[in-house]
Amino acid sequence: MSDQASDFVLQAISFDRLEGWKDDDPSGLFEVMRHCRRQITDVKPYRTGSLGLSAEDLLPLLMDAENFTPLSPAAARAFFETRCLPFLICRKDGSSGFVTAFYEPEIEVSDRPNEIFRFPFYGRPNDLIDLDDGNRPAELDGSYVFGRLHDDGRIGAYPDRRAIDQGFLDGRGLEIAWAKSKVDVFFVHVQGAARLRYRDGRIGRITYAAKAGHPFSAIGKLLIDRGEIDRAEISMQSIRTWLAHNPERVDKVLWHNRSYIFFREAAVADPEAGPIAAAKVPLLAGRSLAVDRMVHTFGFPFFIRADSLTHLDHGRPFRRLMLALDTGSAIVGPARGDIFTGSGDLAGERAGTVRNAADFVILIPKAAAGRFD
Repeated sequence: MSDQASDFVLQAISFDRLEGWKDDDPSGLFEVMRHCRRQITDVKPYRTGSLGLSAEDLLPLLMDAENFTPLSPAAARAFFETRCLPFLICRKDGSSGFVTAFYEPEIEVSDRPNEIFRFPFYGRPNDLIDLDDGNRPAELDGSYVFGRLHDDGRIGAYPDRRAIDQGFLDGRGLEIAWAKSKVDVFFVHVQGAARLRYRDGRIGRITYAAKAGHPFSAIGKLLIDRGEIDRAEISMQSIRTWLAHNPERVDKVLWHNRSYIFFREAAVADPEAGPIAAAKVPLLAGRSLAVDRMVHTFGFPFFIRADSLTHLDHGRPFRRLMLALDTGSAIVGPARGDIFTGSGDLAGERAGTVRNAADFVILIPKAAAGRFD
């Protein structure tokens, strides 16, 4: 297990001890699991995280889901009960895990710039390369998975948010669309995807393609540390309000987060479907979880219990089975997750205030579970 997971252990428990399990209805997960199976077998297996669970470990569960139609919530739960064993992810210091949430914004854009639409979403530059232990320069630590290939063959760090905002990519034809607000662009970077509403009525979609490589630095923490927003009041909404009231300070605050996201266009075959994120399958609102990709392997089921999180489930504590389908720079550690709340403004209102302690229980197919007993 890597240093990221060294402060955690897996504790075998029973489904009877999963508070809220018997009230959950995971029926909606089976269609997503079929997408995951096709991705693994027909395209490319998911990378194995440091917990040691592989796509091959997951595949028997996905194959069984292929032709399974749950006739009731109880039948859906029984599917997992008979094939998996639950393990609570425990911090060695006894503290809980933590969840936030993300959504797919809908942004008004133009396919050409003008005096109103001035802030671009960029596609991946051709001098941005993937880094691994074989080509990563010594001056870049292991968190850098992207870098810049210079014309002379040298590899280094890619320019950061400030440099790109100040024109590093100008003239290279990488713009996908232009938005009205640099703050809107920034928050699309944080979410990793967006629906684009063009002025002629067309709806497009962009999703994560790559990033410049620099570590994510939360501007909310910056504003808390500077005494600009009280810790108890921090949310996406309060950050946006502060930025709107302090336009002369926006650039320096946004540049604090040196991370920069590049996008690719994605087809909108089904307007009701969620975006296709890191696991290459459509996200399902309320059932898709972003996890630390260095620790976890995409496609695995997690039961999340966050009793203080009530506004996502009509006032009831959040207790749901979810699938690990996405990742994010701010999602670090085995018991850290980001809940996908859906698309549009209402989903954004729901996502923006999620900051809650949570228990993380991973469901491991029985053949692989024996390695963790």
